[in-house]
Amino acid sequence: MSFLKEIQRRRTFGIISHPDAGKTTLTEKLLLFGGAIQEAGAVKNNKIKKGATSDFMEIERQRGISVATSVLAFIYKDKKINILDTPGHKDFAEDTFRTLTAVDSVIVVIDVAKGVEEQTEKLVEVCRMRNIPMIVFINKLDREGKDAFDLLDEVEQKLGLKVCPLSCPIGMGYDFKGIYNIYEKKINVFSGDNKQTVSEGVEFTDINTPELDSIIGEKWANNLRDDLEIMHEVYPDFDKEAYLKGEQQPVFFGSALNNFGVKELLDCFIEIAPSPQPKKAEERLVDSKEQTLAGFVFKIHANMDPNHRNRLAFIKIVSGTFKRNAPYLHVRLNKRMKFSSPNAFFAEKKEIVEESFPGDIVGIQDSGNFKIGDTLTEGELLNFKGIPSFSPEHFRYVNNADPLKSKQLFKGLDQLMDEGVAQLFTLDLNGRKIIGTVGALQYEVIQYRLEHEYGAKCSYENLPVHKACWVHPENPKNEEFKEFKRVKQRFLAKDKQGQLVFLADSAFTIQMTQSKYPTVKLHFTSEFD
Repeated sequence: MSFLKEIQRRRTFGIISHPDAGKTTLTEKLLLFGGAIQEAGAVKNNKIKKGATSDFMEIERQRGISVATSVLAFIYKDKKINILDTPGHKDFAEDTFRTLTAVDSVIVVIDVAKGVEEQTEKLVEVCRMRNIPMIVFINKLDREGKDAFDLLDEVEQKLGLKVCPLSCPIGMGYDFKGIYNIYEKKINVFSGDNKQTVSEGVEFTDINTPELDSIIGEKWANNLRDDLEIMHEVYPDFDKEAYLKGEQQPVFFGSALNNFGVKELLDCFIEIAPSPQPKKAEERLVDSKEQTLAGFVFKIHANMDPNHRNRLAFIKIVSGTFKRNAPYLHVRLNKRMKFSSPNAFFAEKKEIVEESFPGDIVGIQDSGNFKIGDTLTEGELLNFKGIPSFSPEHFRYVNNADPLKSKQLFKGLDQLMDEGVAQLFTLDLNGRKIIGTVGALQYEVIQYRLEHEYGAKCSYENLPVHKACWVHPENPKNEEFKEFKRVKQRFLAKDKQGQLVFLADSAFTIQMTQSKYPTVKLHFTSEFD
């Protein structure tokens, strides 16, 4: 198959939502249609002992939430689909923001009962900033929830989206009868007894036929006709161009757990979703159709296999073909490297691939050479933008709880911080280590993983810090900066990259510091122009 054909058959997307809206369940069902698994496991349901295929860290299985981004690939109708299942939990938002730099489109999952929730708003805002095409999937229709039109209004108002329904629910909760697929003019009748396998729908090109009344009952058939009329009048017709520019968002209804409405979503998605897009580097725009390789690391995961202490760097290929054993330039280190076993993924199952194309995600064994944001090329000096560190919200000192294991503790902290789980700051004054995270749950994850993966124990001590500010003096040699360093020395630290950080105890302190030392600029992200 030609290089251009390979690009055109790729679809790389992320699934985002508030925790518990059914994101991981939807991922599972998509895999089921892709033939990657024969039976899907529920995240919460203990009767099915499988656990969800995409949650492979022990702590995720215990809590029924996803804390790391999984990468999954499958083939469906000759399209190669790469899914990045992101953590919905707000404590892991940073991992999700970084993942959004590696996707070409997004599916937003919304719970029919809870509607648009806070975390969804934040994530959709990031997608809108980058004009990422979005499809909305309203999930859990087999439960009682809000009216379809109220939900569509809420999505428009709270998320600032311009929706275009491509399916219409018939009833809800106990009365859930099925879904009418506007995109394909088909009706799917819900039986509710078919959670693990795939059921067939009934085709209906004309909704006015009396046959419809006999299948779902006259009352529901009339409701459906009225709803469709309103949808047709109120909402715009689907416009593919507007969707690809991020100006219109198609909406599907369904129940991922019951495997309902998922196939319709997938069939429409592979037709309309964009193939790999160009990506902006600091130096220039890199087109996916270029023949020379360019790719960047958007995630690092330590210990994918607890028996081997390995680290994998996840690389999104932007252009060219990534070949096994070919030498590529690691731009930041300025050295050539070869990779003998690049992996493609299906949750924890990995297979070695000979070549990968734009849009694919490749996992590379890493012995500590990669950081998030690193670029690989065939020789050109490129740096891809848009993977910053954000200022954490919580700060704690890390203490070694087992003095004999200090080597393991530092190695573990070092590797987990490279993954971007949290940020490590080292105080200038006494060298004490401080972990900063976006949410409190991350401390548990770090403690758990240090003990189970590195054999190190740590304890925490609270630290009254409000924000970490990256310090950027206009002139590092002037007296003002020297005085700032002398007066604030107790609150100065270095991040993992060696950048100077000021740990401020309140918003008021930041304000006062800025007015007292105007040439010393303070930033809330590590990437500033």
